[in-house]
Amino acid sequence: MAHYAILGAGITGVTTAYALHARGYDVTVYDRHRYPAMETSFANGGQLSASNSETWTQWSTVLKGLRWMLTADAPLSVSPVPSWHKLSWMAEFLAAIPRYRRNTVATARLAIAARTGLAEMAERAALDFDFSRAGILHFYKTRADFAHARKVTAMLAEGGLARRELSADEVRRIEPRLHGDILGGYWTESDSTGDIHKFTIGLARWLEGQGVRFRLGTEIGDVAAVAGGVRVGDALHDGIVVCAGVGSRAIARQLGDRVNVYPVKGYSITVNLDDPASRAAAPRVSLLDDKAKIVTSRLGDGRFRVAGTAEFNGTNRDIRADRVRPLVRWVEEHFPEVSTESCVPWAGLRQMMPDMMPRVGPGRRAGVYYNTGHGHLGWTLGAATAEAIATRIAADDPVRATAPAAPRKAA
Repeated sequence: MAHYAILGAGITGVTTAYALHARGYDVTVYDRHRYPAMETSFANGGQLSASNSETWTQWSTVLKGLRWMLTADAPLSVSPVPSWHKLSWMAEFLAAIPRYRRNTVATARLAIAARTGLAEMAERAALDFDFSRAGILHFYKTRADFAHARKVTAMLAEGGLARRELSADEVRRIEPRLHGDILGGYWTESDSTGDIHKFTIGLARWLEGQGVRFRLGTEIGDVAAVAGGVRVGDALHDGIVVCAGVGSRAIARQLGDRVNVYPVKGYSITVNLDDPASRAAAPRVSLLDDKAKIVTSRLGDGRFRVAGTAEFNGTNRDIRADRVRPLVRWVEEHFPEVSTESCVPWAGLRQMMPDMMPRVGPGRRAGVYYNTGHGHLGWTLGAATAEAIATRIAADDPVRATAPAAPRKAA
């Protein structure tokens, strides 16, 4: 039986472990943290959002970024401190603008495909992760943003996603708790939400019960393709899949590959709905405020997740008060009856490729594969890219691929 190592125990690493295990591979997952899902998969916005498949590679994004550079609480923040990595990434971002439409359509297709895989994992492992099929409501406050949304809707439809245009009254009928001056919206009934951390932790525990090994609390040092396989530290494996988030770039360099992920920091707050009035006033549907670039998810009865912003500031993981404050203020503006007394802030580094498309495929050396660079859509796309890379590995190594592992109950 072939043995593969997965580097990274976030959502992409653990779902990749599932897909390889299902094909009969022997799997070991490495991560420097003591537990799975402790970085970008810890407290994201919660949306499983095919409706948010539009890539950022547009001239409008560039112009907004320039305009917002000197505004501390703007949705997009770019540190003026230069670095070769940042400059090279931004140059490639500009070069990807002509592929904006094609990549948006491809992302929508991938997001829709991921739904089946995620449902299978959740059912087979009997996962409880505050999953909700409540749908996602995009709302708009300006005519320009609303007009742009109509163009995006056409691209999403080309990718297979249906969403419905709403008047301001229809927006309020779907989410009557929402306050603010709203022009209209779009409703994607097929989208959903869930707690990425609970899902990843639960799936990792189930996989461990099935025989998948987890080497947590292990720094991933030297990685090299050698005769007979790929070496991770002192251990030799038949192959590896790099799912190491923002660390993927450094690992790829050791393996002779270039994977130009850049760390784009995102923030969230988890509002604890500790009183009956707050629980009644918080929205049940998931929201995306297009102007503020803020997304929300209701996680069970007692938590309200609010996330947003993009910060280009290298690998800085600091939680800045001036970036958290707009999220709290947004809740107080749009849901004034929700208490913000208990808000837990968080920041994580999204693994962003310049063209906004994940890197899923083989490296230059035999036995080396990548499943990384999902940006803000790792939760949405993870199940599909895990299936894609496992399918590729089985195709490259058909002799050693065995029949799918028979399901058995977790211990």
